[in-house]
Amino acid sequence: MEKFTIFDPTTEVKEQTIDFVPRPPSLRNLRIGLVENTKFNSDTLLLKIAAILETAYGAKDHILRGKRTSGSPVDQDVIKEFTSQCDVAVAGIGD
Repeated sequence: MEKFTIFDPTTEVKEQTIDFVPRPPSLRNLRIGLVENTKFNSDTLLLKIAAILETAYGAKDHILRGKRTSGSPVDQDVIKEFTSQCDVAVAGIGD
């Protein structure tokens, strides 16, 4: 499992280690969770990505949910929904 160190430039420097789960070998029949961050066109971009993942890679379906603001964390309700209903998640940006 890979580990990455992320630095948040908007606060005082603090180190945070995040564990990433392994990627699935295929997207076939998987449901994709899409996190839209409220920036202009991020929802449009994510929906186009979802269409490609479904048609070209066999993903089953997708769920698109947004954050309250671009700088806010994802709501716990969305995390619970994605945990129970999605196999993978994509966070998107716009502009």
